[in-house]
Amino acid sequence: MITIDTPVTYPVPAPTRADVVVIGGGIIGVCTALFAARAGHKVVLLEKGRIAAEQSSRNWGWIRQQGRDPDELPIMLEANRLWRELSTQTNTDFGLRQTGTTYLARTDAHIQGYEDWLPSADAHDLDSRILSAAEVAAKFPGMQTTGIKGALVTPSDLRAEPWVAVPAIAAIASREGVHIVENCAVRMLDIAAGRVAGVITEAGRISAPAVVLAGGAWSSLFLRNHGINIPQLSVRENVAATEPLPDIHAGAAASRKVAFRRRVDGGYTLAPPGAPELFVGPDAFRAFPKYLAQLRAEPFGQRLHPFAPKGFPDAWGTARRWNAEQTSPFEAMRVLNPAPNKRKIAKLLRDFQHMFPGLPPVRLKAVWAGMIDTMPDIVPVVDHASALPGLTIGTGMSGHGFGIGPAMGRVLAAMALGGEVGYDLKRFRMSRFTDGSPMRPGPNV
Repeated sequence: MITIDTPVTYPVPAPTRADVVVIGGGIIGVCTALFAARAGHKVVLLEKGRIAAEQSSRNWGWIRQQGRDPDELPIMLEANRLWRELSTQTNTDFGLRQTGTTYLARTDAHIQGYEDWLPSADAHDLDSRILSAAEVAAKFPGMQTTGIKGALVTPSDLRAEPWVAVPAIAAIASREGVHIVENCAVRMLDIAAGRVAGVITEAGRISAPAVVLAGGAWSSLFLRNHGINIPQLSVRENVAATEPLPDIHAGAAASRKVAFRRRVDGGYTLAPPGAPELFVGPDAFRAFPKYLAQLRAEPFGQRLHPFAPKGFPDAWGTARRWNAEQTSPFEAMRVLNPAPNKRKIAKLLRDFQHMFPGLPPVRLKAVWAGMIDTMPDIVPVVDHASALPGLTIGTGMSGHGFGIGPAMGRVLAAMALGGEVGYDLKRFRMSRFTDGSPMRPGPNV
């Protein structure tokens, strides 16, 4: 995993001028910068800590089309293609494999949910289909299948090692002219005559007519300092990596208690699906009304904690206002590194062992946690900031960002540069939170 102790690959200084500045060195920011450079523009990518050190290296490593919101799905199909192309443009094997995704069902309601989603897949000629209980047993011969009624499977889905993949793509971007700077926080936007004129970093100003904010869990805090409010929250997800094990399944799969995928080192990455933990802070109270639809759909899906650790984006003591001369919250916490919930990890390990009783004792290689930037309807904000011309926002990927990253980066680059986006992005507009639109959570599959 990438941490603040990982050596800096791209040191300061930064140039003083650019055509586009991208804020945030996760998968979305890296891919935005890459495609903006491929369009012939001078691009600077600024990361307050290390490339991919936050959720972009802490996610499950799934690159799934399966279960996507219908408005995300066409973008995700493009991402599936771009992942394959990017893997041929580097000498780094970042573990890209086509091994499919499987969602296991224990109730008729789960099967019905999968069937309700299938027309979206069929509309794009995606190879998703429902498996019977017998087909599941044949696909997972070592798994305890009692009570499993079937599954949804998408064989064309991919997987990769996120802590290798995102730095590898950043290296592609650097070779193609993107000026990447790590350990350099953007404190504020530089505003002139009511529009974006660049950014003000801890190391000085960079002038640019276009800025893309891809700050993940920090985006809402950054925007609030400029008077722009979005109901984005950050939730903790816990992850574990096992030591090498016998090959029980080559792809990614999820049951009610355990999500897992094979890694290239022979181990499995494990996570408890549908169990995010929210640290309640000021933004959580402000955003609560927007999350009612999500809470009604899954009333026990969130675990609440009253206080976030010091320095977290929505901690009670985190500054909400600062000026260009003041040290920002982004400098105070270079890498958001939440401690994992050890109790949940222990239960996860027991559930996985019970799921595959024929496995030898499962030993853990590493455990970690990450903070996922989420939105009330579980789809992102991908839009221009009408109040600040020149600013494009791509945030709130809601745990879906790694897989969709290459295509979403291409979309954001096109938006920032006035190019052809190729999709109807109405579902992802910022104004949906203020124009009276009902919150419509994405598919619960």
